[in-house]
Amino acid sequence: MPTTLTWYGHNAWLLDCESEDGEGTKVLIDPFLNDSPTAPVKADDVECDFILLSHGHGDHLGDTVAIAQRTAATVVTSFEISQWLAGQGVAADKTIGMNPGGGVDLRSASGEHWGRVKMTIAHHSSSLPDGTYAGVAMGIDIATGGKRLYFACDTSLFFDMKLIGDPSLAGSHLDVAVLPIGDLFTMGPADSVQAAKLLMPAKVLPCHYNTFPPIEQDAAEWAKDIRNHTVSEPIVLQPGEAITL
Repeated sequence: MPTTLTWYGHNAWLLDCESEDGEGTKVLIDPFLNDSPTAPVKADDVECDFILLSHGHGDHLGDTVAIAQRTAATVVTSFEISQWLAGQGVAADKTIGMNPGGGVDLRSASGEHWGRVKMTIAHHSSSLPDGTYAGVAMGIDIATGGKRLYFACDTSLFFDMKLIGDPSLAGSHLDVAVLPIGDLFTMGPADSVQAAKLLMPAKVLPCHYNTFPPIEQDAAEWAKDIRNHTVSEPIVLQPGEAITL
């Protein structure tokens, strides 16, 4: 079934997944919206069934608490953040705490199997805005509607990306990889090209750049390097734009 991927700036994404029952499932990733200078929507504007949260930093945690409380979405994140969210008023039965390497099958509100989410390693720090320890940062590997999408989230380049992209281990090739290119806090453009070589996705999209001056990058130059040095098709979205898979 078709899946639409919309970029809300930084590492905030909306997956809109159609289903056979016609209801569909909306999945929000790292919803940094209200305080983001590039997000085209505010937290009150979005609806979702699931929130996938990679780590606890404010530019990723964002508006998770408010959105989860308003929509009753299930939040899938690290075990430590799931415990913290319960203390912030998010219902305990609406959180799923995980660790890298773990996976979970998720179902839509109607009970139909929507997809599988596996958390991967990511080399990055993680703490919550109040200083609480947030466990480890993670990437997100999603299988839904016959497609497979990998969100590296905040990370450096690491060689195990080759294993994430290996279809003999994962069961299928990557249709999409979303990679940070901002540098300073994550890998920059050059390392993300190397990441694309390891992952070998059909399409690769940049994120975590141009939100703030310290992470400004030229995405057009990055896309040129992806075309020249990898087997992947680069797709550069503007905040609010979408692609359908």
